[in-house]
This record gives sequence, structure tokens and C-alpha cells, in this order.
Amino acid sequence: MSSVFPQRIKKSQLVAALALVFPLVLHAAPIPENAKIEVEFELPKIDTAMYARPYVAVWIEDANRKSVRTVELWVGKDEWLKDLRSWWRKVGRYDRELVDAVTSATRPAGEYRFVWDGLDDQGNRIEQGDYTFYAEVVREHGGRNYLRQKLQLSDTAFVHKIAPTEETGDVSISYKVR
Repeated sequence: MSSVFPQRIKKSQLVAALALVFPLVLHAAPIPENAKIEVEFELPKIDTAMYARPYVAVWIEDANRKSVRTVELWVGKDEWLKDLRSWWRKVGRYDRELVDAVTSATRPAGEYRFVWDGLDDQGNRIEQGDYTFYAEVVREHGGRNYLRQKLQLSDTAFVHKIAPTEETGDVSISYKVR
């Protein structure tokens, strides 16, 4: 079997040389130390006889659709986690420790603000690049909304607004770099 590499260069030498060059290309710089995302999130007042507070999951995925951080998780009891279908399939069913660490009670209608510090679930600063913000809102005897917003995290600030849905009011995502 013939080789595509000249005989005078060993494959191991070529691999070693490429390993020295490509890490610089393959690994992006981390987002700035002071970078953060501030989220303004509204749960609208819904007039119905069977109103129940919604279950909410907010998380960030990288360009490979891998979850890097669960930012908020509002549920009443663990048995209802599976109702957040998209988040559950991506994250919840695989990491009980994470679920215990981020879960908090459901919230009534109102305006909420929370901050993501740019760290992944393991506490490491993420790299600059393409990410997606997800919010899943599910209400027993009510609707289900799945919000998605592409994000380009670098050293440049931005604001994205997501239009209200049946289960969410205004949502604003502000990436701040000081």
C-alpha cells in the first residue's frame, strides 16, 4: 500500500508539527473576563380559571448544539422536570447534580432579571464564538413556548429582543462587555 506522505517525512513528525500549528486555529480566545449576559424575562398575567405557574428552563448551547450552561430552571417538583421536554432531553435526564444545583421554585406572572456570567456548567469561561439562547416555558393546562436566539459572543456588546408569545412577555438579552 502506498503512502501519500513522502518517505523522508515520518507520519509521526507530521502529526506533531500539525499539533503545534492547529491549536492556535482550533481554539478561540475566551470571552472577556467581565463579559456577561443580562436577561430580562417577563411572564404575562393570563386570565383563565385553571392558571398554573409555568415551568421555565433557560440554557445556552454552543455551535455544536451541546449545552454549555443551564442558566435558570423554575419547577415545582422534580416529577415535572420532564414537562420541559427540550431541556430535559438535552440536559436534565443526564445530570442529576446539575438539576439539584440550579432548580428553584416556579414564579408568578411578573418581570424577572437574571445574569449569566459566561461560565459553563463546570465553572470554566467559554470561548468566543457562536451560541444559542434557549428558553422553554410550559404551563400545566396551558401552552408551551420554545424560544431560540442565535448569539455571537466576542468582545462586542449587543442587545437582542424576542417578541412576546402566548406564555412569555418581552424577553431581552443584553451581552455586556465593560
